[in-house]
Amino acid sequence: MKLWIDADAVPAPVKELIIRAATKRGIQTSFVSDKYVPLPHSPLLTYVPVERGPDAADQHIVAVAEPGDLAVTQDIPLAALLVAKGIPAIDPRGDLHTANSVRERLSVRNFMEDLRGAGLTTGGPAPFNAKDRQRFADALDRELTRLLKAGSATKA
Repeated sequence: MKLWIDADAVPAPVKELIIRAATKRGIQTSFVSDKYVPLPHSPLLTYVPVERGPDAADQHIVAVAEPGDLAVTQDIPLAALLVAKGIPAIDPRGDLHTANSVRERLSVRNFMEDLRGAGLTTGGPAPFNAKDRQRFADALDRELTRLLKAGSATKA
């Protein structure tokens, strides 16, 4: 099992939670970004640089992630690609993407993009807060526990 982090826009509190969980559970974790991501020194944590450009981190994660891994991203199209490969994805606010939810979110995202393209101001997401942090921590713990159990069951 490996954690894949779309690190281009991960909030600092989420990054801290990921690092703590990965270190505590001994999980290899890769932060993929076109901008340097400082990490504490640990053999479990790696920064994976990708070339600058739209979707470079996304393309890398989709290419290397495998079933049994877990991804953290707020990028809905990336989440859709991962879920299609059987790889669960959690957004920084703690929402787990499933085949059904990611289709719905992708549809809403595309609709909002069309509205913005037509010149309408749609606003952005609410500021990240303590409740979001707790929801993410709970979702990360739940998915890591589930995946680790599933991984140990297949080894037995």
